[in-house]
Amino acid sequence: MQTTSPVTRTADSILSTNRVLRNTYALLATTLLFSAVMAVVSMAMNPPRGMSLVCTLGAIGILMFVLPKFENSAKGIGIVFLGTGLLGFGLGPMLNAYASLPNGSSIIATAMGGTGVIFLALSAYVLTTKKSFDFMGGMLFVGLIVVFGAAIINIFAQIPALSMAVSGAIVLLMSGFILFDTGRIVNGGETNYIRATVSMFLNIFNLFTSLLHLLGIMGDE
Repeated sequence: MQTTSPVTRTADSILSTNRVLRNTYALLATTLLFSAVMAVVSMAMNPPRGMSLVCTLGAIGILMFVLPKFENSAKGIGIVFLGTGLLGFGLGPMLNAYASLPNGSSIIATAMGGTGVIFLALSAYVLTTKKSFDFMGGMLFVGLIVVFGAAIINIFAQIPALSMAVSGAIVLLMSGFILFDTGRIVNGGETNYIRATVSMFLNIFNLFTSLLHLLGIMGDE
């Protein structure tokens, strides 16, 4: 039977972990703010909706293939801001589409609030209990593959019920990843704050966009 008991740590290891944790949350806060600013800029510029895909693909390429080469240097911080800024800018067309709806502002605000509550609650739980959630890694990875496959199918099928199921599944998966990634930082499994920041940012980003889609579908929009 799997357990989530705290991991025994040495004093030096705990100090190192606390430093990684502080740096991660400091960089995460600034990248989230920068991404939000870029989203506002994008909304004001009102680029075509295809720009979302271009920015997302560009950000994924930067964070997956460029960042690993610099994640142990100061240059890595700049690359993180570039990737997260692109993701924020890519949100502009989507946010404009929702904002144009009669209840669009409410949907966006609810998605933002829900994302914040979920992230803070799950993070606080792990930080308080110091539990490890490494046992969830395999399940989360398999879940991602299944959801990705369903999302690809729905691109062609365009089934509202499937779209809702995919968005709901992503919300659950990202919640699981928040537990998993925070647990790895707290228990010393992740020692690179730049890498930890990117993982946590993507969890929050995907959680927000999925909540946005889910709320939009539930509102029959």
